[in-house]
Amino acid sequence: MHKNECNRIAQEMHSCPGKICFTSDLWTSIATDGYICLTAHFIDSNWVLQKRIINFSYMPPPHSGIALCDKINSLFNVWGIQRKVFTITLDNAVANDVFVGLLRDQLGLNCSLVSGGEFLHVRCCAHILNLIVQEGLKRIDSSVDKIRECVKYMKGSQVRKQRFIESITQTSLDSKKSLRQDVSTRWNSTYLMLSSAMYYRRAFNHLRLADTNFTHCPSVDEWGQVEKIFKFLEVFYETTTLFSGVKYPTANLYFPHIFTVQLTISQALQSSDDFMRSMANRMFHKFDKYWKDYNILFAIAVIVDPRFKMQFVEFCYNKLYGHGSNELSLVRSKLVSLFEEYMHTGIASKVSTSSASSSTHSAIDDNASLSLNLGSGCMDVLKEFDTFQSLEFIGRAQKSQLELYLEEPTIDRITKLDVLVFWKAHQFRYPDLAQMARDILSVPISTVASESAFSTGDRIFDQYRSAMKPDVVEALICCRDWLAGGKGK
Repeated sequence: MHKNECNRIAQEMHSCPGKICFTSDLWTSIATDGYICLTAHFIDSNWVLQKRIINFSYMPPPHSGIALCDKINSLFNVWGIQRKVFTITLDNAVANDVFVGLLRDQLGLNCSLVSGGEFLHVRCCAHILNLIVQEGLKRIDSSVDKIRECVKYMKGSQVRKQRFIESITQTSLDSKKSLRQDVSTRWNSTYLMLSSAMYYRRAFNHLRLADTNFTHCPSVDEWGQVEKIFKFLEVFYETTTLFSGVKYPTANLYFPHIFTVQLTISQALQSSDDFMRSMANRMFHKFDKYWKDYNILFAIAVIVDPRFKMQFVEFCYNKLYGHGSNELSLVRSKLVSLFEEYMHTGIASKVSTSSASSSTHSAIDDNASLSLNLGSGCMDVLKEFDTFQSLEFIGRAQKSQLELYLEEPTIDRITKLDVLVFWKAHQFRYPDLAQMARDILSVPISTVASESAFSTGDRIFDQYRSAMKPDVVEALICCRDWLAGGKGK
């Protein structure tokens, strides 16, 4: 079955009109055997985003940059897809920087990489976000420590649990909501702990009066500090939830969230609260280290969303860096040079632009499933964007497809729009730009698609099946993914 399906998957990848993006990660089985998972992401000829685990291969040590490059490059050669590689998304292991540098050199020999491989390496944003928040929480506030002690106290005995339930009843709260205790290695568990504590705030205060042994309850000022930290972390939690999704949205949805994260940190740097300012300062250095150049690729991705275009990027950069910033100029120049590469190097099929444009109505659906998945923090920013007007791309005599697209009015932001259906409808009007959009929109922002295969591996490798040969393991995991249509079910 695996051999037969391999031929079908190879045909799918060869026949897809655009480039292919990849995610990859390493895993060790219960038998201490190393495996590497390689997952392909591409938009097919029907403008449907596809995900396929194409390899789950045995990977003996060492897992060095050189070994990883040799392994991945050999897998590309087996599938015959070296010239279709666009990006590869990896976690932040040190070896991956060496690996991508070598891979860029090897794939660059046949001049197949877009922009000379400038966009080849995409860092897993879920991992980066975790590193950023973990850094900020290293010097935790005393008020958070008190919340932790409160939760421990409540869970310490059955008598305390009963007293807490009575306090909940007295304050007319719902006792079915779980009181969460955090785990030191998972920052999002700290957020969930604060969330549950904020909900039961009145019950804690009531218990403080009824139970003289309960001495950990925060004061009014400390509750205010907890609320401030909770609201600050909410933006990061919502963003992590989106980035960690197995079912990937298209890449246009990421930039608003990353921008909101950056704006949140920047605003906290100006806080009058010493703790908030110190936490934001730690997070800013991590953000700058890993995401200093994040904006180029994903800014372009949001530009090809007709609800945002260049106006949104200009709006964001004006808020972060002021008007006429070098950062905005860089995005604009990269956008133009990337489009010109697609237009002049024959990446896109040449279709006459004189065709009448297709109606955008088919891309707009009140019940569309690919609507913006936005948290409250991101929504506040976008409401401000609704009143913003760009002054870019006005009054050019000889207009390219890119300029024509950018000059057209944006579609109402609150419209539920499937961006792939939009570009499918406009591919004959903007053939080169549509091809660029196809490749950009397929870029995954995290390695979750590859990591999710490891949960399957954990189920396969029990004590009875841990001696299976690597080729059998690969056949099982890949076929399971393929027969599910790449949906990871």
